[in-house]
Amino acid sequence: MKLSLAIFSLALAMPASMMAQDSLKVSNGEYPNTFTSGSANVSPFTQQSKRFNDWAVSFGAGVPLMQSADLTSIKNGNGKNLFGYSAYVSIDKAITHAFGINLQYDRGETRQGWFNTKDAAPANASVTGQVGARTQYDAISILGDINFSNLMRRVDNKSPYRWALHGYAGVGTLAYRAYQKDEFGQRLMTEIKPFKLNSFFGQAGAGLKYKINNRLDLEGRVMYVVTTDDQFDGGGEQYSTINKREDQVSDNFFNATLGLSLKLGKHDSHLMWHDPLQEIYYKLDVLAAKNEDVEVCKSGDNDNDGVCDDWDRQLDTPAGARVDGSGVALDVDLDGVIDLYDKCVTVPGPVENNGCPEATSGAVTETETKLDGIEFDLNSDRILPSNTPILNNAVNYINSSNGAYTVIGTTDTRGSENYNQNLSEKRANSVKDYLIKNGVESTKLDAQGRGKKDLKYPECDPATKCPEWKNRANRRVYFEAK
Repeated sequence: MKLSLAIFSLALAMPASMMAQDSLKVSNGEYPNTFTSGSANVSPFTQQSKRFNDWAVSFGAGVPLMQSADLTSIKNGNGKNLFGYSAYVSIDKAITHAFGINLQYDRGETRQGWFNTKDAAPANASVTGQVGARTQYDAISILGDINFSNLMRRVDNKSPYRWALHGYAGVGTLAYRAYQKDEFGQRLMTEIKPFKLNSFFGQAGAGLKYKINNRLDLEGRVMYVVTTDDQFDGGGEQYSTINKREDQVSDNFFNATLGLSLKLGKHDSHLMWHDPLQEIYYKLDVLAAKNEDVEVCKSGDNDNDGVCDDWDRQLDTPAGARVDGSGVALDVDLDGVIDLYDKCVTVPGPVENNGCPEATSGAVTETETKLDGIEFDLNSDRILPSNTPILNNAVNYINSSNGAYTVIGTTDTRGSENYNQNLSEKRANSVKDYLIKNGVESTKLDAQGRGKKDLKYPECDPATKCPEWKNRANRRVYFEAK
């Protein structure tokens, strides 16, 4: 039989699309399979199992520009747009092909106000409020790194790529010294030490990376820094004249940088540049070219029961017999006579009588024995769907009979006497209620529970471990004529 190529595609793509590491053993045998997929090659994922570099060191420099502040900012315009300087260095760890974590250190200086503090202050700068300011800052932050190019890459895009869009966001601690200058000179207005309660800040942004080679990436990045501090711009105390100019709680700035990432490790490629589906494309092409037939059921089906001999538990099933999923001929009443040869399929009986009960001299005739065979699940009095045909036959028989009957319920040997007695009564009453509900006169029926004292297979005492089919046969309801 042929197994469709689509099924192969799905089976191969599932692990690879979820994880960046390849789920198949590398052909040279150096790297073991890292998935618990049932393969004989399964082994723990270790450093030796890695196929990609996942560490890098990044560094760069750029220009910070105030976005919202009481002095110069893009938003407010209280001064000139003065450009500062910045630099960063980070240690980057790729967790998957689409997500990583970076530990980053930033150092720089923002410049704001009406003039550069390196220049002379204009006359009456303190009177007019046209002062200059600068802020030297140091920051340490932890950033999450999302590779949108890998995360959102179309599954039908088979082309290699050298550009990647990244998104960054994180928090950290910010230390700074803010200076202000007027005609009287320059002075320190605010100093914040690192790792203090009021030193925490956040930053987020995006970067566009270009893969120069397997070791080096070039990246342009724009970050938005939220200082959470109204004194960062050098305006002075919270209620100073300058800090009253704008109704805001945080002096924030943009930081545009250009940098390089040096990828570390012994492998040729980095995890953040790996497209796991590329390997699937190759394997699918190989499969399509080979167009091999996958042979299933190698041993055939010699007994023609519809179950391959590879997993057939009964290799000599008689022709015409119904079988279960393992190829065993069905025996509904579990009397040892398969349904093909059983003359009383739903009622147990000896092999010598073709699976039918032997007639007795008691009160129950052969016809009445057809009311037998009602079994229950363990610890349950619920009527099973398989019992419905037997009970419907019982309705027809009792209604056509002039006699009255006792519905008798029993259990297997497991459990206490009291528990089994109550359970057997529930089973008997459950069957009685079903018969009355479906048209039997209530005067023709009563119910009786016999617990585990009335066993179909008496050899199943509490000390004997019986097969489950015998225990199930003991959990039954049958009828006795009065």
